Amino acid sequence: MAHAIRPTGVECLLGDEELIVSKTNLKGHITYANDVFLRVSKYPVKEIIGAPHSVIRHPEMPRCIFKLLWDTIGAKHEIFAYVVNLAADGGHYWVFAHVTPTLDAQGNILGFHSNRRKPDRAQVERIKPLYTQIVAEENRHPNRKDGMLAGYDMLMGHLQKQGIGYDQFVLSL
Repeated sequence: MAHAIRPTGVECLLGDEELIVSKTNLKGHITYANDVFLRVSKYPVKEIIGAPHSVIRHPEMPRCIFKLLWDTIGAKHEIFAYVVNLAADGGHYWVFAHVTPTLDAQGNILGFHSNRRKPDRAQVERIKPLYTQIVAEENRHPNRKDGMLAGYDMLMGHLQKQGIGYDQFVLSL
C-alpha cells in the first residue's frame, strides 16, 4: 500500500441495508473490518488489518473534518460525518459515518469503532459544495497543517454564520 492511488471518478454505491464496520486502535490502525468494508474498499483483509484508517482517505475529503473527528472521539464523544472514501482501485464511495470511542470499565479509551451506511443522495449533494470550498482553502496553503487549520476555521465560520454547532449541522442535512 506504499503507492499512491489515483482517483478514477467511478463511484461505488452501498446497498440500502449494508453497513460498513471497522475498529481501530488508539493510533487509528485498523484492527477489524467487516466483509462490506473489504468489498467496497477493495482491499484484501491481509492488507487492511494493521493499516492506518487514513489509507482510504480521498483527496477531495477535507482534512479538517478528520481533525474534528479525532478531537471529538479523543474527548470520549461520538461524532457523525459525511465522508467520501477512496477504494484501492481508485473508485470512491460516500458514507454517513458514526464514530465512537471504545472505553474500558474505568473510562479509558481502548480504540475506536465506526459504523458507516449509505447516505441519502440529496445530503451528499448538499455537503459537496462546502467540502469543495474547504479543500480549496486547505490546498491554498503550502503547509498541510496550516491548510487543515485554515479549513477548520472556514468550517467553524460557516457553522457560526448559521448559528449552529457541527452536530446540529450534520444531522440537519
